[in-house]
Amino acid sequence: MSAGGWTRAQRLAGPHDQDLSPLSPTANMDDFASRTYGTGTLDNRPLFGENSARDRIVNLAVGGFTLLVVIVTIISSFVFPAPPPKGLNIFFGICIMMICSSVLVLIFWYRQGDLEPKFRNLIYYIICSIILLCLCANLYFHDVGR
Repeated sequence: MSAGGWTRAQRLAGPHDQDLSPLSPTANMDDFASRTYGTGTLDNRPLFGENSARDRIVNLAVGGFTLLVVIVTIISSFVFPAPPPKGLNIFFGICIMMICSSVLVLIFWYRQGDLEPKFRNLIYYIICSIILLCLCANLYFHDVGR
């Protein structure tokens, strides 16, 4: 506090800046809660990493099913058609695991907030491709169609 009870910043800012400037440190923040950002409705969508219960259930179901299919495929690559395993089957299983590791990195980045929400559809697409690749691998391992 300087002479007169006001700090230098308070004397320079004055009461008119507090009412009009959104950059003022003493601006009222209540009016920012009702911003629409040009959409006509309040924009209160969650940011990255915040999911609804429905999204969480879908993510767990898709992830659990994919994990089950990949585990069955990897086990099948070592067991079928008969031990000892064929080198081609093991190579196929390793390729599937490498694709899964890249998807896990994408999922990690998405949950950290480093990826935009539109990448969620890409992650679902790659997971669907992994499931189809596992289906093809299991059909090959079990000699279906011969």
